[in-house]
Amino acid sequence: MKRGTTVFLKIAVVLIGIPILALCIFLVPEIGNFAADLYPEMAYIKYLVFIDMYAAAIPFYFALYQAFKLLIYIDKNEAFSELSVIALRKINYCAITISALYVIGMPLYYLMQRKVDPPGITLIAFIIIFSSIVIAVFSSVLQRLLREAIHTKKENDLTV
Repeated sequence: MKRGTTVFLKIAVVLIGIPILALCIFLVPEIGNFAADLYPEMAYIKYLVFIDMYAAAIPFYFALYQAFKLLIYIDKNEAFSELSVIALRKINYCAITISALYVIGMPLYYLMQRKVDPPGITLIAFIIIFSSIVIAVFSSVLQRLLREAIHTKKENDLTV
C-alpha cells in the first residue's frame, strides 16, 4: 500500500476523534443537565448519563489508537503479523464494550425520551449500539482472515 494512503487514513482517524472530543466537552454536559431538568426529583441521573457517555468514550479512543497502530504496522510492512491480529482483537473488544455500555444506559435514555416528543434520544443510542456491533463483527472477520493469511504465509515460507 502506498504511504500516501496510510497518511490519509491516519489523518482520517485523528479527524474522527476531534468531533467526538468536542461532543464530550460540550454536548455530554448539556445532555446530563437536560436529564436532570427533566427529572428534578432524580438529580443524580445527570451523573449516570455522564458516567455512561464518558465511559463509552474511553474504549472509543482506545480503538482509534489501535487503528492508528494498525496503520503504522501497514507502513512498516508488518500488516500480516500477529501484532495486527492483536490490534484488531482490541478494536473488537472496544466495540463490544461501547455497545454494552449503551445497552446498559438504555433505561436512562428511555426515561429521557418519555418526556421528550421526538424519540431521537433512544434512536441515537440504538444507532450507536448497532454501529458498534457492526464494527465488532467486521473486526472479528478481518481478524480471522488475517490469521488465515498469516498461517498460509507461514506454510508457503516452509515450503520454499
